Amino acid sequence: MSENKHFVIDFDSTFTQVEALDVLGEISLANDPDRNKNLAEVEALTDKGMKGEMSFRESLVERLRLLKANKSHLPDLVTNLSERVSFSFVRNREFFNDNHENIYIVSNGFKEFIVPIVEPYGIKPENVFANTFQFNENGDIVGFDKNNVLSSNNGKVEQLKQLKLKGDVYVIGDGYTDYEIKAAGLANKFYAFTENVERANILEKADHITPSLDEFLFVHNMNKAISYPKNRINVLLLENVHQDAVDIMKKEGYNVTVHPGAMDEDELCEKIKDVSVIGIRSKTHLTEKVLSNANRLIAVGAFCIGTNQIDLQACLKKGVAVFNAPYSNTRSVVELAIGEIILLMRNLPDKMRLMHEGKWDKSANNSFETRGKKLGIIGYGNIGAQLSVMAESVGFDVYYYDVEEKLPMGNVTKCNSLKELLETVDIVTLHVDGRQENKNLIAEKEFGYMKNNVIFINLSRGHVVDIKALKKNIESGKIMGAGIDVYPQEPKTNNEEFISELRNLPNVILTPHIGGSTLEAQENIGNFVPGKIIEYINTGSTTNSVNFPNLQLPVLYNAHRLIHIHENRPGILAEINRILAGHDINIEGQYLKTNETIGYVITDIDKKYDKKVIKDLKGLKGTIRFRVLY
Repeated sequence: MSENKHFVIDFDSTFTQVEALDVLGEISLANDPDRNKNLAEVEALTDKGMKGEMSFRESLVERLRLLKANKSHLPDLVTNLSERVSFSFVRNREFFNDNHENIYIVSNGFKEFIVPIVEPYGIKPENVFANTFQFNENGDIVGFDKNNVLSSNNGKVEQLKQLKLKGDVYVIGDGYTDYEIKAAGLANKFYAFTENVERANILEKADHITPSLDEFLFVHNMNKAISYPKNRINVLLLENVHQDAVDIMKKEGYNVTVHPGAMDEDELCEKIKDVSVIGIRSKTHLTEKVLSNANRLIAVGAFCIGTNQIDLQACLKKGVAVFNAPYSNTRSVVELAIGEIILLMRNLPDKMRLMHEGKWDKSANNSFETRGKKLGIIGYGNIGAQLSVMAESVGFDVYYYDVEEKLPMGNVTKCNSLKELLETVDIVTLHVDGRQENKNLIAEKEFGYMKNNVIFINLSRGHVVDIKALKKNIESGKIMGAGIDVYPQEPKTNNEEFISELRNLPNVILTPHIGGSTLEAQENIGNFVPGKIIEYINTGSTTNSVNFPNLQLPVLYNAHRLIHIHENRPGILAEINRILAGHDINIEGQYLKTNETIGYVITDIDKKYDKKVIKDLKGLKGTIRFRVLY
């Protein structure tokens, strides 16, 4: 590395994920009755100082007063901060080892805890410039060295002036004081570090936004920690997916953008152009038109069970793997089904509404126990099967119908036709998938098969029920109560009006597509789907993909992995191996699986090989997508 390059790095929320004084407050105020109030004030003061909204010295004086900290608290602080070094810094230790002579920590924090954190990364203590505490005879922190330039406003600028660095200077930080170094003409560029925190007014002033240290190293051609440029994988997450998903993907080194609602087709066509991974829920539709604009798309994450909102065939033709969460919200949907059935059998929706109108209707009319009633489950997949087990424990006699052969759970009774089930049961609950063949699965004819005074539940897909026929049978009294969570047309955001013919009907529960919307389910989904996508990107494994042939692959050691996605036609595997042999490449492992549309070939080869083979494999007729893992 050229000795004319110098790297000035901030500590709080850059080298570490957190503001150190905030953590010190959590330790020092652990038993203080005003703990929460003081911590909130400390955090607010920190933020104001970082945004440049108040003088740094004023912020520091006030924070130390509120912290009531002692020298004895510092070892615990160091231990805590050591475990909270920014992920991209941890995985790029080689950068610090190679450049330690020219790396400087310039911080408004304190040497007493900064040096023990950064020294294990090879950063020299003499290259750490920060404040120092002042203690009284009892070890209480009572102030700081006011002669230190870093305790003053514009302190980082003054410190850089004193350093008199010769050559190129690059600043990496998250706050206004870091930007001031560049603004004073003491650095070539200011890189706004956003792995841990984003401050809008700082982003506006940055020469470059760096979501991780990987991005900075990539820009400077110094990227050694990860050979595949993860920092160039742009992730777009829509519809308020769980924060765990955001955190997991950021930790992996991806550039993550979050959008709270769904997007319509035209907006998505524009936004998806440079996206490598997109995560959606049920309201966003990935159509063929949208996918035709997805120039860099590698994978789709459906943060839900269903995938009918995704054109799976178009994804296949582009070599885009799709992953969903088939089990993660099963329990949540089942509990909602049981709850709604009980409410409807007791006629509680109407009684609750009357109570809010001030009307007292104490009556047992149309109120029934669940015990001994016949519950019919249409669709005996993950949700239907778990529902049957739970319903039996409540006291239902359970029947099911599925177009595929399924292993019955418990004492459930299989029906040989949909008509047989509908004629038999007292409660009908739908748990089918969203395939087009299921459109209007329940229409006027099917309602005609049902008993009088039936309870009807649909928590599956909106288009599987003919809404006009449902409304007619509710109004006639044939359906005693209905619970509906899904609709043929649903609002894209919470700000849109929900319009449906089912509004204001008697003994009807309408919910806004929340069958799987529990904190537990969303957390499970937020962890499951990113894990599958990351595994696919890192190893090529397609386990649980809903459109790709499923391959579980071993972790790659001391080899390069060639991933070839191609049209499923005879002879391509032979052609791949002919090309490899033509370049005198020995195959260490090879895996192949196909479906009716594509073939998926994984080939592990020795790290030393003729790079021309890449061009030849990409040029093979029928190739859809090709990539190399290291």
